Amino acid sequence: MSNSRREFLTQSTLTILGAAAATSTLAQNPATPATPGAPPAFGTSPAVGPEVATNTFAEAEKLVQFPLTEKDRAQAAGNWRSAMAPLYERRVGPRKVAIPETTAPYSRWDCTLPGTHPGPTKNEFIRTKFDSPLPANDEAIALAPVHHLSRWIETRQLTSTRLTNIYLKRIEQLNPKINCIITLTRDHALAQSKAADAEIAAGHYRGPIHGIPWGAKDLLDTANIPTTYGAEPFQHRIPTTDATVIARLNAAGAVLIAKLSLGALALNDIWFGGQTMNPWLLEEGSSGSSAGPGAATAAGLVAFAIGSETGGSIVSPSMRCGVTGLRPTYGRVPRTGAMTLCWSLDKLGPMARSVEDTMLVLNAITGPDGHDVSAVPSKLAFNAAAPITSLKVGYFPQWMKEAPATDVDRAALSAIPKLGMTPVEVSLPDWPYDNLDLILFAEAAAAFEEITLNHALDTLKAQVPDAWPNTFRQSRFLSAVDFVQADRLRRMVAVEMARIMNEVDLLLVPSLRDEMLTITNFTGHPSLTLRAGFVEVSEARSDWAPDPAKPLPKFNPPRRVPHGVTLIGRLFDEGTIARAGLALERHFNVAAETPPGF
Repeated sequence: MSNSRREFLTQSTLTILGAAAATSTLAQNPATPATPGAPPAFGTSPAVGPEVATNTFAEAEKLVQFPLTEKDRAQAAGNWRSAMAPLYERRVGPRKVAIPETTAPYSRWDCTLPGTHPGPTKNEFIRTKFDSPLPANDEAIALAPVHHLSRWIETRQLTSTRLTNIYLKRIEQLNPKINCIITLTRDHALAQSKAADAEIAAGHYRGPIHGIPWGAKDLLDTANIPTTYGAEPFQHRIPTTDATVIARLNAAGAVLIAKLSLGALALNDIWFGGQTMNPWLLEEGSSGSSAGPGAATAAGLVAFAIGSETGGSIVSPSMRCGVTGLRPTYGRVPRTGAMTLCWSLDKLGPMARSVEDTMLVLNAITGPDGHDVSAVPSKLAFNAAAPITSLKVGYFPQWMKEAPATDVDRAALSAIPKLGMTPVEVSLPDWPYDNLDLILFAEAAAAFEEITLNHALDTLKAQVPDAWPNTFRQSRFLSAVDFVQADRLRRMVAVEMARIMNEVDLLLVPSLRDEMLTITNFTGHPSLTLRAGFVEVSEARSDWAPDPAKPLPKFNPPRRVPHGVTLIGRLFDEGTIARAGLALERHFNVAAETPPGF
């Protein structure tokens, strides 16, 4: 990018301050021209806003942990209303400026460091071979992976209409158990499946997801179909156009069967219709924020789903629900028409029941659209038959010895050399990586400024301290200076990740290791989460902070639930983590087991 974020903030602030100061001088002295050549000065705007005293600063110092002397406070309070308060005019008036929902920040995060050209140099897509016959019963068909379903549809052993009706019946029977659907698009799906069958019968087969029913996380705009963000203020929102990802899946012939639940405004698993539950353990939520995509895919209500991730929203529900989640490189998939939570972090990606399925879907949605300023040209290379024996797999030794790592994670590490790959120890500096969340909180609070200021946030079902309403309000008091410093730390972290990824081809990490979830979401590296085994839990798990008034259910004997591992890839190199993921999937051979009762 031509300007760094800090350069942009500095230049734009000086421009605004200068313009405000010049305008205020003219307003106060309209008949007296300024002395020729005299520049505008800071702190000369008309005083606006509430009175500010020294004790205001004394209390505010506690919020930003920046102590001032009595002299400092007196000087700061003395000209705050003419120096700093005018900077809020855009929001408080008199010249308010409404910022359209579709306007992205001028500065943008580019995950590619200067002088580097990551990713494959050419496109390649080679699937596995498959010729097994169609199962005799509907349940086995519904729970089959996409790469099987697509072959049956391509060879006309199965029609899209039949498959769509199988899923519609399962939704009717099973969704009440898990509460994962916000809007059922029955008529839309039946029309799309009928059209798919007609095209295929006429010899026009569009590709591997033609005729495949799927579900969209309900933050993707669908023309004339509600898109609610899972949140009360948007419950009756009906877009007029499709998001780019929706349009691309339509063009690929996929059949949209449902808009799936998400935690309100993409946080956790509680939405205006209640909580979405884990098909494997109905006493706990499915995790979020891609709660519906995780639950619906695990329960066999859709063949695949599109989720989104800002800080763990594909990885976590994939882990909890035992499905495969692919979080693409930041900038690979355009987000046009998707709800914005954080411009520099949001990513859209597939969730399915096998590794290959996620790549089939990614292949249909990849590439810039000319509208999302952060979507960049890239190549996608995947060869399911390519050898993996030359791959070097990095891992963090200490992380594998402590929670949240389990015996499943350690078994995956042990499998690496057995499969012909080479494990390599790696390390990172001991930095406060969670401090990067200042960027997330500031961007998210900006994205939802209007409903924060007008108190529509107060209508959300979740109002606990760690839910968005409180976080968005708190974020108004974060320091802009610390935002810039966090952005600089982000670049330092990106350099460290580049160093590691120059040493290895991919990383194997415990899926919910907080440092790696944070780091790779902020650096934009792709991740693949896949089921690798099972663990036993004696207590339900939750995305929410512990609440002594609402203890989580306990189990005796413990319950058996799926557990996944996560592979982190080089930027724009999803094909490599998919190849390694395929090998692990085949080695553990647990992906086909389904939740009891589903």
